Amino acid sequence: MQNGSRLAAVDLGSNSFRLEIGRMEQGQFYRTEYLKETVRQGGGLDENRNLTPDAMQRGWDCVARFGERLADFAEDEVRAVATQTLREARNREDFLNPACKLLGFPIDVISGREEARLIYLGVAQALSPDNDRRLVIDIGGRSTEIIVGSAMQPKIMESYRVGSIIWSLRYFPEGLFTKRSFQMAEIAAKAVFDEALTFCTPDQWDTAYGSAGTVNAVGDVLVAAGWPDDAITLEGLNWLLDKLITAQSTDRLRLDGMKDDRKAIIGGGVSILRALFDLLGIRKLEQATGGLRHGLLFELMGHGQPQSDLRTHSVDRLAAKFCADAVQGGRVGRVANTLFDQLNEGHPQYPPGSLERVAFKLRWAGQLHEIGSHISHTDYHKHGAYILDNADAMGFALNELHKLSLLVLGHRGKLRKLEADFGDDVFVQQLLVLRLAVVLCHARRDPDLTGISLAHDTHMQRGFVLTCLNSWSQLYPQSAHLLHEECQAWQKTPCSLTWVDA
Repeated sequence: MQNGSRLAAVDLGSNSFRLEIGRMEQGQFYRTEYLKETVRQGGGLDENRNLTPDAMQRGWDCVARFGERLADFAEDEVRAVATQTLREARNREDFLNPACKLLGFPIDVISGREEARLIYLGVAQALSPDNDRRLVIDIGGRSTEIIVGSAMQPKIMESYRVGSIIWSLRYFPEGLFTKRSFQMAEIAAKAVFDEALTFCTPDQWDTAYGSAGTVNAVGDVLVAAGWPDDAITLEGLNWLLDKLITAQSTDRLRLDGMKDDRKAIIGGGVSILRALFDLLGIRKLEQATGGLRHGLLFELMGHGQPQSDLRTHSVDRLAAKFCADAVQGGRVGRVANTLFDQLNEGHPQYPPGSLERVAFKLRWAGQLHEIGSHISHTDYHKHGAYILDNADAMGFALNELHKLSLLVLGHRGKLRKLEADFGDDVFVQQLLVLRLAVVLCHARRDPDLTGISLAHDTHMQRGFVLTCLNSWSQLYPQSAHLLHEECQAWQKTPCSLTWVDA
C-alpha cells in the first residue's frame, strides 16, 4: 500500500458491527472515521443454531449503511470478517449472500484461531516493540480468544465458546444479579477455560492485556468510579461485582460510565473476566487499544507475513500432517495451472491480481487433494473434504476452506454432488482443470502436455473444448481413455466438455 491509501476494516461481531476507515501515512494507519452499531446478532440464534429473521434483518440493515459509506472503495482497500455467531449459524449463507451484496465486498467468516491471530496482531502493533511475553484476552459476545505471544509473533492461539451474550442469556436470563448466579457463571466459565492452563499459567507470560468490548465496558465503569484508567484489577472487579449484586437487576443498575447497550450483557462479561483472573492468576489486566479491526488493517497495509505465504504454510502443514504425497500434489497443481492458463489465454475476464489468487488456490488444491488417503483409499476425496471443512488453518477464512474442500471433494467421481456450485464460473473452471490434471497425472509422473490444449467452446455457453493430437492419443492410450470418460462425466452437468482430435 502507498502513502495516502484509504483502508477500511469491517468486523461483524456477535454483539456489535464495526467499521473503521482511515489512511496510511508513513507506514502508519490514521483513523478518519469509526462507526459502531449494537446489532446483538449473537442473541439471535434459535435452538437449532439458525439466525432468526429479525437477527438477519438487523444485520442487513447495518451492513447496508456500511456499504453506502464504502461505495467508492476498491476491493483491495477493504477487508470484512465475521466471527463466532456466523461460525455457529447453520443458515449463515442465507445471511451472507445478501450481506455481501449490501456491503459491496466479500465477507470472510474466520475461524476462532484465525480471529485470535488477528486480535494479537491488532493489540501488538499498538504496543512498544519489546520481547515481553504477552497474554492477550478478548471477550466477545459468543467467544473468548486467549493468545500468548511475543513482540509481533503470536505463539499459541485458542478460541473458546464463552462470551458476554451467551453467558448473560444462560446465567442471567431475566437480567437478575445474585451471588449464586455469578458463582455458577464463573464455575462454568472455568470449566471451559481449564485447558488454557496448559499454555498460559503466570510463569508463561509477563504482561496481560485485554481487548474489545467487555474489557472496555468494565474499564469505563471503573474509571468513572475513580479506579486507575490504564488497567483492570481484581480489586476493581470485586467492587463492580458488589455493585451488580446490590442493584439486583439490570433495570435498577445505575453506574457512571455504563452504556445502556451494555447493561443486558454486563453480568456475563464480569463473570467471565473474574473466572479468567482467578484461573490464570491475573492480578492486573492492561487495556489494549488495538483489536481485531486493527489486525485486519495491519495486514491490509502489507505489514507482517503476506497472507498468501501464511496460507501456503498452513497448506504445507496440513499436507504433511496427513502424509500427502508432496511430489504428486505439486505435480497436479502445476498441471492444473498450465491448463487454466490455456483456458484463459485471450479471455481477460479476471480483474488484476485475481489470476494470481486462482493460481495459489489451484496449487493448494493440488497439494491437498489426497490428504484423505491417510484415512481411506476408496473414498479419500470425501475424507479430504471433511478434513478441510473442519480444519483450523491460519490465514484462511472458513468460506475459503470450504471452497477448497469442494475442489478436493470434486476432483474425482461423479459431478452431481457439486450441482449447487455450478453457478460459480470461476469454481467450475478450477474444478475442470483440477480434474483434468489428476487424470493426466494418473501415472504419478510428469505428463506430456505438448499435444493437449484446453479452450472455451465458442459455440456453447459454459462449454469447453479439449483438443488432443491424434499422435498423443496413440502414445498415451490410457490417458486418452480417461479423458474421454471425463468428457462424458461433464455431459451430466450444466456445463460441457468436448473432445476434439486434431
